[in-house]
Amino acid sequence: MRRKCVPSQNEKLLTGIPEFDLVLRGGLAKGRVHLLQGDPGSGKTTIATQFLLEGVKRKGARGLYVSMSESAEELRSSAASHGWDLSAIEIFDLVPLEAQLDEQQTVLFPSEIELSETVKLITDKITETDPDRVVIDSLSDLRLLASDPLRYRRQILTLKQFLQGRHCTTLLLDDRTTDVGGKDLHSVVHGVISLEQMERSYGAVRRRVAVTKMRGSNYQSGWHDFAITTGEVLVFPSLIAEEHSSDFEKGTVRSGLAELDDLLGGGLDRGTVNMFVGPSGAGKSTLALAYVMAAIRREERAAYFSFDETFRTLAERGRALKFDVEEAVKQGKLGWQRANPSRLSPGEFVWQVRHQVEQQKARIVVIDSLNSYLGTMPEEQALVLQMHELLTYLNNKGIVTILILAQQGVVGDVTNPIDLSFLSDTVVLLRFFEAQGQVRKAISVVKKRTGVHELAIREYRLFPHGMKVGPPLSDFKGVLTGVPTYVGASGPLLPEDAAETD
Repeated sequence: MRRKCVPSQNEKLLTGIPEFDLVLRGGLAKGRVHLLQGDPGSGKTTIATQFLLEGVKRKGARGLYVSMSESAEELRSSAASHGWDLSAIEIFDLVPLEAQLDEQQTVLFPSEIELSETVKLITDKITETDPDRVVIDSLSDLRLLASDPLRYRRQILTLKQFLQGRHCTTLLLDDRTTDVGGKDLHSVVHGVISLEQMERSYGAVRRRVAVTKMRGSNYQSGWHDFAITTGEVLVFPSLIAEEHSSDFEKGTVRSGLAELDDLLGGGLDRGTVNMFVGPSGAGKSTLALAYVMAAIRREERAAYFSFDETFRTLAERGRALKFDVEEAVKQGKLGWQRANPSRLSPGEFVWQVRHQVEQQKARIVVIDSLNSYLGTMPEEQALVLQMHELLTYLNNKGIVTILILAQQGVVGDVTNPIDLSFLSDTVVLLRFFEAQGQVRKAISVVKKRTGVHELAIREYRLFPHGMKVGPPLSDFKGVLTGVPTYVGASGPLLPEDAAETD
């Protein structure tokens, strides 16, 4: 028998899921017994298998999977679907005594002998194989063999003492199908990890994980979204903005349009959140794209998250502004991602933004639009809170964040579907207005926390070959009604051929 080193008090083992190890602040305590609980289908077996494979990968540690619910063939088949090879892991396909026809009897009630005999089979197998990492699946099967909760608890305590005596790091899986109280073993085990899957009214199921207990260890509490993909489990730790404070060079980001920059008091400041608000078709996305273009010309990287438009639409808009979006993406200067809220969890979206900022070094982030992000996930009650944490994080990183919010209605009573202006440092308002029998577009800045801005309203036009912001317009009537009318002279208005007269 091998001699195992007694684990030190703070020694930890990696789980094979890097982001989950971040949540655990380094991994699972070595030589301890941990409970992994969740409803059937929540991902327990997949996580447990990756835990065993990590041991084989890291130090050639011996792994033992004790299964009372799935056969060895089923486990290997599931692993093969992920591209995993379980040949280096011992699988003990344990059939409880009550399931063996030749062992059934009627003199004694089965639970009086079967629980202790089943536990003995497990301990004998562990003694035989001498594993470093053990998975026992599942406690629900053991619980069914117990005649009463006290007997069951005593047997689990005995099993725990045996495992710790052999310095095994163990995951006990529990699908909670027979657990009425829900927390009968929480005081027995060293750590408790809970999995949850939430059915949406439409779209993919949302999975979450939480560490609810870990004795003597620091960990990140709360729920964290995760996803199971072919070959890996992806955990998206919830964001704590204050952990990501950094020094960055203060400065102003210009758009390349002198009139627009004048309107904003010089441009958009780094480390601020800027909201472009207006009805559909007013030019919010095009305005955001102008800042993306200007950033790329400065040799900075930008990221664009689109919940509404396809890449083709964005590329066509870019061509109208004499900007090759496709080439910018191909060269890695622009990170474009199509976000599908029906398939995307809030935690995964935050992680994608962090990847663009931390790994790809994006300096401008555009989220288009908030309506789709918040409106297509009505089950999520904490989206505004998550958005607040994300925006604080971006500010701490010195990012220029542009949020696009489409107002309800086009003319007349134009209203905001949600009020997130309190999250924004700058609010740019776009409106349609009427002048000389034509519908035109107006732009103004209604809020800027970080400096002085123009109070004037300017005309804003999109042309087949560019974009232009006109001089200040002073003679407006009914601006606050949502349908302002220009009653001044025609001189300040942009001419039809303004794009060609630049």
